[in-house]
Amino acid sequence: MNLQPIAYLRSPFADKFGVPRQGNLAPHVISDIVFEPAFAQAECLRGMEEFSHLWLIWGFHCNDGQAWHPTVRPPRLGGNTRVGVFATRSPFRPNPLGLSVVKLVSVESGVLRVSGADMVNGTPIYDIKPYIPYADSIPDAASGFTARPWEPLRVRVAAPLPAGTTPEWVEGMREVLAQDPRPAYQQSLERVYHIVFLPFEVSFRVEDGVAVVIDISPVRS
Repeated sequence: MNLQPIAYLRSPFADKFGVPRQGNLAPHVISDIVFEPAFAQAECLRGMEEFSHLWLIWGFHCNDGQAWHPTVRPPRLGGNTRVGVFATRSPFRPNPLGLSVVKLVSVESGVLRVSGADMVNGTPIYDIKPYIPYADSIPDAASGFTARPWEPLRVRVAAPLPAGTTPEWVEGMREVLAQDPRPAYQQSLERVYHIVFLPFEVSFRVEDGVAVVIDISPVRS
């Protein structure tokens, strides 16, 4: 069976660093699903507007040929404890496929605008299915190691906001930084980190549980 993308994601994340670990925790991050011509016809999307959320099946296209391993070290466990790859959402899998829920914002000609997508710009989308609450939501489901207490970072913007930022962009930036995009093995207090959250690059460091934004600059083309 050969999979072909039906669409590609247009998102504000130019690379993997900074992509939210959980997309629904960043509802102000807006992305577009742009369909390939063969699937952009209105018939394919008939009835879509009746749903509020969608399942996306997509590909980890930025893995750069890195091999999968039977065990991985989830950031939620501090990056030191190993668990089975199939007990995690690690991007390095035997088949590099991801699954995400997004909120549908609007349906346009050949384009779906969504919020809360946790994917890099250019991600191939292989399938889209409606999220059905009565069947897909299981309130009493066990959540394994992810049930452990987790504190988001507080965010303080110490840099001036350049022209072109919007309140929605600022909220999206805050939501992204609150999830602490740093690798679990990098917790230096002095280190300055950089994420590209288009159309800007954001520089920040972390002090006592606070992500301090020290610079916001337009991305150089």
